[in-house]
Amino acid sequence: MLLSILLQAVAVGAGLAKFGAAVGAGLAVVGAGIGIGKIGQSAMDGIARQPEAVGDIRMTMIIAAALVEGVALFVVVVCGFIL
Repeated sequence: MLLSILLQAVAVGAGLAKFGAAVGAGLAVVGAGIGIGKIGQSAMDGIARQPEAVGDIRMTMIIAAALVEGVALFVVVVCGFIL
């Protein structure tokens, strides 16, 4: 009985779930783009202020950007499963 009620609720809200998944995927991609842009901006500022630390700053920037990109990819995949 409870399962049939849950299945009916899911069937009613399926359109809203797809809309939410599409909006969520879009926001994740935009947020990741802004985040990676800010990481790059901060790295360039740091390199301009301390040119001798270019190797450490670049490595940290790449790791941080990869983590942000990984989270965004995970969100897009989860939203894709909902669609």
